Amino acid sequence: MNVVDLRVTYDRRANAAYLYLAHSGVGARVAHTYPCDPIDVGGMINLDFDQDGCLVGVEVLDARSKLPRQLLDAAERLDLGE
Repeated sequence: MNVVDLRVTYDRRANAAYLYLAHSGVGARVAHTYPCDPIDVGGMINLDFDQDGCLVGVEVLDARSKLPRQLLDAAERLDLGE
């Protein structure tokens, strides 16, 4: 089994994070997005699947209330330098 490092990006201004489950160099493309019911999860979380139905990424809005602070602190920041 190949284990791929998890890549996480975070935009503090938008309070949005993205967890990449597929190696970005492999060329995984999102073919379908499944939005989770915002009432059930207390916010908006989108699951991205490739053409084979494999989960390749997770978008988390209102990330500060959903993800551990350590994960967001370690994430690649998208809002810096703007």
